[in-house]
Amino acid sequence: MLASTLCLLAVLVSAVLAAPLAPRAAPTVQLDQGTFIGATDGTLNKFLGIPFGKAPVGDLRFNLPVAVDPYNGTHTVTSFGPSCPQQAVNFNFPSQLEADAVNYIINSIYQIVFPAQEDCLNLNVIVPAGTKPNANLPVVARDWYAFIPGVTDRMTLIIAQLSASWPARKSKKPEWAISGCKIVSAQLTTPWKAVEIDIAYLTSPIERLALRWIQKYISAFGGDPTKVTMCMGRERGAISVALHLITNGGNSEGLFRGAFMQSGSPIPVGDITHGQADYDTLVSETGCSGAADTLQCLRQVPYDKLKKAVDASPGIFSPNSLRLTWLPRVDGKFLTDTPQNLVQQGSVANVPFVTGDCDDEGTLFSLSTLNITTEEELRSYVTSNYLPQAENKNVDQLFTLYPADITQGSPFDTGVLNALTPQYKRLAAMQGDLVFQAPRRYFLQHRSDKQSTWSFLSKRLKGLPDLGSAHATDILNIFGGGELADYLINFANNLDPNGNTVPSWPKYSASSPKLLTFTDDVVHPVTLTNDDYRVDAIDYITQLSLQFPI
Repeated sequence: MLASTLCLLAVLVSAVLAAPLAPRAAPTVQLDQGTFIGATDGTLNKFLGIPFGKAPVGDLRFNLPVAVDPYNGTHTVTSFGPSCPQQAVNFNFPSQLEADAVNYIINSIYQIVFPAQEDCLNLNVIVPAGTKPNANLPVVARDWYAFIPGVTDRMTLIIAQLSASWPARKSKKPEWAISGCKIVSAQLTTPWKAVEIDIAYLTSPIERLALRWIQKYISAFGGDPTKVTMCMGRERGAISVALHLITNGGNSEGLFRGAFMQSGSPIPVGDITHGQADYDTLVSETGCSGAADTLQCLRQVPYDKLKKAVDASPGIFSPNSLRLTWLPRVDGKFLTDTPQNLVQQGSVANVPFVTGDCDDEGTLFSLSTLNITTEEELRSYVTSNYLPQAENKNVDQLFTLYPADITQGSPFDTGVLNALTPQYKRLAAMQGDLVFQAPRRYFLQHRSDKQSTWSFLSKRLKGLPDLGSAHATDILNIFGGGELADYLINFANNLDPNGNTVPSWPKYSASSPKLLTFTDDVVHPVTLTNDDYRVDAIDYITQLSLQFPI
């Protein structure tokens, strides 16, 4: 009897599952005189590829972005728009790199690349299904681009959409889904939902334009323009957030009320003239050397020819490493001084922010220099690539503070392991501190007593061969259902990462610089540590970056 009942139940369930679902009405939103038709899966409404800026082609190429004209007509926005052009990835894996490290780089960082074209100033709005205009939901604006060429902000969105049916980790919280820094959550301790803005762009002035678009239009989707959190990914996205915090004399213009950064702080870059040689090379390779106005000539170069020339310039996996070819630099407009000088001057938006790094940020970026095996070769490289104007005594002191002892190099706390060359761990320590750890600590030391700040350190995946807790290993703490997702939900909602589903995270202060530290320890996966590692070395590398910015 039981078997028959179960069989009948199975048939009935199969019949129900096989029955066609009633078609869902497509969500629509009115912007100006335009009607935008999106898509829904019953949980999320998605409006994809909405243009917010005019195509940066012709005279608008290499110029400040221009907002689109007021919308009119009917637009179907159910597919992602194109990504903005980025430099092609050119990476030759060193023969000694272990398979697990190669797999991590390929499958965790460079997984999906979307079609790109110049007409790329579009954004995606994703909102819980059923949300009405003026619902006043908090808004998270995110950018997952990186200065690493070939990375697309869409990758995380696709991965996250697959998570919509993931079960909650804790009984206190129902099902949730995250998209990059977009959170769609039924509730924590109280009902909470959010609107996500997913933006495709490359430069901070364009991001500023997108933030203005949010102020103008987001209420039509149900978002609250007064509750915008910038949550712009790792590295380049996080650095871009930091630049928004320090531009315009620290005046946020009401465009955002908080910021959440992973592996990025005000980067130690110098004047725009530091990129002159690379610009001259680009001009030469595109045939513009003889032009009276080389910039205007570049605006007219065919896209394919320009893209080829950019791809030929040194990338992040060239020996230049973190001295990137196309860094944001002081331009007199968006950045009126070096980022760290602006921090020192107090040119910082007075909003709460979260910022943190992985423990071994420099390992990934040191794989392209494994030909450096002696101290003399390392000295020559550091001097020519990062400190061409420094004196010998400066380099001497730097090398003293970052000794040749491989047990003190990065991946940190791994003893004699992971020494791909005698100088690999040493250089990885220097580069990780120069671009990531030192700017983060400098930023917090200057701002934590003036505004609410929190900081974290991810030491997870320390056992990853050759790389350790490398750049971007904290992604799993967001997308894999880790604690950082809960902290992010809380922060976007309350401007405080704390909540009853996660361990307490104290504010960072200069007198008590506490880091929420994520570890591989299954018993104590989250701990509090002091931000006092490599104090002398990081203080000195900060001094050098102030004196000799990249």
